[in-house]
This record gives sequence, C-alpha cells and structure tokens, in this order.
Amino acid sequence: MPALWKRLDNLESYICQILLAVFVSLLFTQIVARQVFGFSITWIEELSVILFVWFAYFGASFAARMAAHNRVSFHLNMLPRRTARIIEAVGDLFWVIFNVVFIWYAIEFISRLKPFVKAQTLGWEMRYVYLALPIAFALMTIRIIQVNYMKLILGIDPRDPDKVEVEEMLELAADEQRAFEREHKK
Repeated sequence: MPALWKRLDNLESYICQILLAVFVSLLFTQIVARQVFGFSITWIEELSVILFVWFAYFGASFAARMAAHNRVSFHLNMLPRRTARIIEAVGDLFWVIFNVVFIWYAIEFISRLKPFVKAQTLGWEMRYVYLALPIAFALMTIRIIQVNYMKLILGIDPRDPDKVEVEEMLELAADEQRAFEREHKK
C-alpha cells in the first residue's frame, strides 16, 4: 500500500511530465514541419496551448503539494515554528476558500457552455478543455489540506525544494571553504 500512496502523492508530477513531453514534442514537430518541409500543421499549436495550460494548472497543484508556492514568510521566520505553522494554516484556509469558490464558478461556467462551442482547429468541445480548472483547483485544495495535516498533526514540515537546494549549495560552499582553509594552513 505505501508504494501506491507514493505514486498517488506524485500524481501531478507524472501528469506534468507527460504533458510537458507531449507539448514539447508537438512544438518540435511543428518547427520541423515549417522549417524543413515548408508547411505547418494547424491543430498542433492549438493542442500545444491547451496542454501547456493544463500543465500550468497541474504544476500549481504539484507546487502546493511541495509547499513551494511563493509566500511572504520573512516575518514568520521570526516566530516560534508552531505559531508560524498556525498562521500559515490560517492563510491556507483563505486559499482553500478561494479555491472552493473558484471551483464552484468554474463548474457553473463549464455547465453553461453549449456543445457547439468548440476548439477552432481540433473541434473539441471547450467544456472538456476547461475541465482543467475545477480538476486542478480541487487537487490543489486537497494538497493544501494534506500539507497542513502534515505540518499541524504529523509534525512533518515539507520544505520548498528550491530552498533546500540553496541550503545544500551553501553547505557545500562552506565545506569547500573549510577544506580550502585547512589546505592552505599547512
């Protein structure tokens, strides 16, 4: 069961990887078709835009899972960690409320679209294209709740991967500096 949870925990990452690979491949195909063969495939650009939009929204959900969304936190770093977590949770509660309202209006908007409203070159009903909005925002809401559960209940503090990478680089630079100083003292 833990392996299944691990895979589900990275669901948005897998979706983003697939979407990125497909839309980059499509755009590469379009470039080759234009530059080498002198023609363009009309539906590729429309599909690439749709896939990119889906990629962006699922990426936002993945960032929520990694606690990697931008937020002003310098003032929270001065507080005790428990207090900072509670303040972050209150801010995240507003985020969840926004997401729920957004999901509601997105579903309402999609339900009002007529079947004849279609993507220009693909011919797809736009209601299916717009499904990215409620799906991604619902996943994002679940991830926000998951991260807060991890922080407040389990005591696990998911770290922003960019921040972790910077800290690791600073640590490595400090180690190299110490090694350099030791070598030059001899």
